[in-house]
Amino acid sequence: MTDYSTIDFSPLDALSGDEVVTHSPVRDVRLPSGNVLALITLDNGRDHTRPNTLGPATLAELDRTLTSLKARAAAGEIHAVAVTGKQYILAAGADLSEVSRLPSKDIARLIAQRGHQVIGSLSELGVPSFAFVNGLALGGGLEIALNSTYRTVDASAAAIALPEVFLGIIPGWGGAYLLPNLIGIENALEVVVSNPLKQNRMLKPQKAFDLGIMDAIFPAASYLEDSLRWADGVLTGRVRVERKNEPGKLERLTKWPIAIKMARGMLESKIGTVPRSPYVALDLLDKAKSGTKAEGFAREDEALADLISGDQFAASMYAFDLVQKRAKRPVGAPDKALAKRVTKVGVIGAGLMASQFALLFVRKLRVPVIITDLDQGRVDKGVASIHEEIGKLEAKGRLDGDTANQLRALVHGTTDRSEFADCDFVIEAVFEEVGVKQDVFSAIEKIVAEDAILATNTSSLSVAEIGSVLQHPERLVGFHFFNPVAVMPLIEVVKTDATSDAALSTAFVVAKGLGKNAVLTADAPGFVVNRLLAKVMGEAARAVYEGTPIATVEKAFAPLGLPMGPFQLIDLVGWKVAAHVQDTMAHAFPDRFFASENFHELAALPEVVEKDKGGRVTGWTKAAQKVLVTRKTPVAPETILARVQDGLAQEIKIMLDEGVVPEVQDIDLCLILGAGWPFIDGGASPYLDREGASERAFGDTFHHPPIRGIDG
Repeated sequence: MTDYSTIDFSPLDALSGDEVVTHSPVRDVRLPSGNVLALITLDNGRDHTRPNTLGPATLAELDRTLTSLKARAAAGEIHAVAVTGKQYILAAGADLSEVSRLPSKDIARLIAQRGHQVIGSLSELGVPSFAFVNGLALGGGLEIALNSTYRTVDASAAAIALPEVFLGIIPGWGGAYLLPNLIGIENALEVVVSNPLKQNRMLKPQKAFDLGIMDAIFPAASYLEDSLRWADGVLTGRVRVERKNEPGKLERLTKWPIAIKMARGMLESKIGTVPRSPYVALDLLDKAKSGTKAEGFAREDEALADLISGDQFAASMYAFDLVQKRAKRPVGAPDKALAKRVTKVGVIGAGLMASQFALLFVRKLRVPVIITDLDQGRVDKGVASIHEEIGKLEAKGRLDGDTANQLRALVHGTTDRSEFADCDFVIEAVFEEVGVKQDVFSAIEKIVAEDAILATNTSSLSVAEIGSVLQHPERLVGFHFFNPVAVMPLIEVVKTDATSDAALSTAFVVAKGLGKNAVLTADAPGFVVNRLLAKVMGEAARAVYEGTPIATVEKAFAPLGLPMGPFQLIDLVGWKVAAHVQDTMAHAFPDRFFASENFHELAALPEVVEKDKGGRVTGWTKAAQKVLVTRKTPVAPETILARVQDGLAQEIKIMLDEGVVPEVQDIDLCLILGAGWPFIDGGASPYLDREGASERAFGDTFHHPPIRGIDG
């Protein structure tokens, strides 16, 4: 156990130079009963776009505030303490940009201990403490609430979460111990482990209340007044707080170990064993079933110090910075003032992809969207599909009835392309063949206005070649979505030598309007994501052709930490698509990409691979085994992994030299957003530097110095 009162925290003072300090002013509130509640309002002096964060100087000030209030409580001047935040925000947790630059593991441990010492004192003031969660409460913000005696929440709060596992660390200021002992192990596993791994899913206030994290929930209009009245009721005994999900002895003995075991199995099947933080969190949650709070806090101190000083956290913070900052200010995007105003969108095609496009455009832009195809039957089917998806969103409560009806009315289908005449932005979703795309654009160009923007969703074809038949090729831009369209956050915006700044600017503005992150790429085969995935898939195909068992190949890729193995991914995107992409890349770069005739044979089969319950590929189907052509020269997993690492490093370097993207950060951003490349790798380049692949491939590293943890 740790006696925090004996620790010298002064080394942290040197870290607070650039900190935006969140202050903790106090005002006394006399409650109806006559009790006096000291109300702390966390406020960094900025608006809601800059959330309160908890850096060293903030914690030092809060420590002085709470020490003073403890003395006042002992003197009988106050009967309760409450913590709330500035408008819309309680706190977004620790200032992670500062945490990522810590100089040593010992300092990292001090950060963990300081948080426990200060925030933990909320339960040791000598009077009850209340957290009035008036808005966003993430990480340390939520842990302020967990360390308090009682908690209320504003029904309109933006989000409540412990997202640390998503960033390669763990809830280290009490969350890993306090939460399971408040709401039970199964609920805690959802909040601490499962949600962060589901693209950082967060809780709505009602869900936080239902789980038992919050004791009361009040409407925004009267939130503070209701919370003060409720707190007075608690103090006087008029309000009795019941915690239905608090674990009892039986749960600790039986349900707890079973839940941990099941969660461990789920993690191993879903994410493999490379990511450290989910398993560290799992161990902390497991041990929280017994022992004292002090012991739990001490375990968090060591776990947090260990993870903060490791490579995975350093890479995660690099990735986090890319997604939070670089993605929002796309490099190379022209002035948005040049963009054409889009008041109507045309989608050429009415199949699955076209319907996904139309739904996204109409939902996000709220403008008329028209789809077309070769015959009325296909058009009617496409429109019906869009209406059905709108209905599903309405049924889930994500759209109200009026909005759903408005969206349905904005979608129109036709076989008469003359109705595209007043479209400002036209995107095709037709077969991935140059001639087909050229034909549809040649036809539509004669119909639309001269300044209408044309966009192709090609995944690997030359945008310039597609536009070579146009009278105005400057209006054509690549606009490559990823599947599923509604979910994947990336659009690769592809510029040809002819593409005008107006077309390019429009593409970026439209992408932002759709809620997507756009990255500018040159018109090169496969652009970014598919080019590098083709490298991964090609090495997997090469190993199989050599006679390596498919399970061995899948296992060889595990250290990359990708969300799924290569053949699991191929099975998801489709063997026919994979064969086409591999052929495209091998045709463009025959000396660096491997295309297997096996893919074409396998694409003709209804089932290609066998999988376990977790979706991991375990073998070929009997039908696949009959058509596979292989040699008898299998290779070891470490050989396959080295080929992939070196091949990726070489290809990324070539792409940078060719100017496919401005900087390596853009490649990592594309891989994170478009291929689910893990934060713990930082995309690809920090991982390749750490593994020595960059040195082997081109005698240098992508980053100077390489992105490493404190211990690296």
